[in-house]
Amino acid sequence: MIIFNQVSKSYDHNGARISALKDINLQIENHEIFGVIGESGSGKSTLLRMINTLEQPDQGQILVDNHDITTFNEAEERRSRKKIGMIFQQFNLLYNQTVKENIGLPLRLNKVYDETKIQKVLEFVHLEEKADHYPKQLSGGEKQRVGIARALITDPEILLCDEPTSALDGQNASDVTQLLRKINQTFGTTMVIVSHELTLIKQLCDRTAILDKGQMQEIIVLEKSEQQPIFDSYYERIRESLK
Repeated sequence: MIIFNQVSKSYDHNGARISALKDINLQIENHEIFGVIGESGSGKSTLLRMINTLEQPDQGQILVDNHDITTFNEAEERRSRKKIGMIFQQFNLLYNQTVKENIGLPLRLNKVYDETKIQKVLEFVHLEEKADHYPKQLSGGEKQRVGIARALITDPEILLCDEPTSALDGQNASDVTQLLRKINQTFGTTMVIVSHELTLIKQLCDRTAILDKGQMQEIIVLEKSEQQPIFDSYYERIRESLK
């Protein structure tokens, strides 16, 4: 469970004090897919980065599994981050390394490299045939699946997704949305998804918080069908959407 209790954060910009978040209160349940939606500058990414301690609040308390992460020292922050995966809008891949090497990077850094585990993750994201390709040889959707696989390789309890489909076209965005849902259903991973895309939030999330200028406007419970339509091609998806 993730709890924000009266969390605020401000920045200095061009001599002015800018409020990024103000008095944020929310509770994200274990195994939930929770959305955070708002315009650019609404504080979405700041909120996300606080969960893995890349940002610290000016005031308030953030609890992850009943631990106040705002009190962690550097060693405790590193341990906490090992339980949290991160998916980025622009993929953040190393372009001089293959798909397999990109996915295995967290294991190498933690000195727990496991070839079998990498192969299983490759199969889960349907990239086993691309293992020895370099990122420049991949489509945008494939690059994002590499990023997702790299986040999954450490068996995270929490997956943070910062605009995971914003850099993708319609069919690739749909494929990534389905993959994120599959991760939650298969592993029970708690997900926090930051986006300005209403379709992604509506299709994927159980609830969503609406941020505006750093303030929480509302938390909405989302009703979605049990099974989202799956299309074999971009043409089919567009045709069905325009009917």
